[in-house]
Amino acid sequence: MALQALSNQLYYAIYERADTRTEDWLLVKSPWVPITVVSCYMLLCLNAKRVTSQLPAYQLRGTIVAYNGFMVLLSAYMTFEFFGAALQSNFGVLCVPVDYSRAQSAVRMASVCWIYYISKYIELVETGMFALRKKFNQISYLHVYHHSSMIFVWWLACKYVAGGQSYIFGGINSFVHFVMYTYYGLSAVGPHMQKYLWWKKYLTMLQLSQFVVLFVYCIYSIVTECDYPKWLCKLMIAYAITLLMLFGNFYIHAYNNKPKKSLGNGTTKKQH
Repeated sequence: MALQALSNQLYYAIYERADTRTEDWLLVKSPWVPITVVSCYMLLCLNAKRVTSQLPAYQLRGTIVAYNGFMVLLSAYMTFEFFGAALQSNFGVLCVPVDYSRAQSAVRMASVCWIYYISKYIELVETGMFALRKKFNQISYLHVYHHSSMIFVWWLACKYVAGGQSYIFGGINSFVHFVMYTYYGLSAVGPHMQKYLWWKKYLTMLQLSQFVVLFVYCIYSIVTECDYPKWLCKLMIAYAITLLMLFGNFYIHAYNNKPKKSLGNGTTKKQH
């Protein structure tokens, strides 16, 4: 009886509380979709060297440029849609409840949340390209954790809160990705582009700043009793902390611990 009661509670939590507008959309209905995809993804990440051991190290320059170009366009579109739908709905900034109606503006916001969620699956392609190029150092804990966790976070968003203040992080992150994929697209063009790419450090700072915004925003929502699911705000606070720690660690090791290069006169300078 206890097991049956638990089963009923889980069914209610997963299916009955879902957003009726999005519950049947592609890759949203069942939690087994993200669980299965992420499990296979992590298995491939752990065995990337073994899987590609018999393959040459591919360059994939054209593929990488095309992929990044596509992601720049997709990120620009999602940024426009997130903030465009927010303006259309006369959303505020500090507390925005989810509009579960089928009004055109509400469905527009739910749709871009879903597109953003689907984009997290597309981004898994990056890991495959790292493996095919034998860039196994790029398949780091940060890389795998970030890609895996974003799928689960935005499955929850699409399943239960496809709208409201979800647009804040989705819109900001889409803009950050627009900048990020622009950088990586240019860097993939060739070595002659490196002189224009001095701003990688500031790209990482931009990435860190969005997690600070997420952290502060969710705390504010809880403190002010905003009509937005508190369980999700608490989850996002914890998630923001993990991302700040991981990206902060990357920033320190990438930019603050650079070896010093001799100038030939007994002095040194940091390499950037």
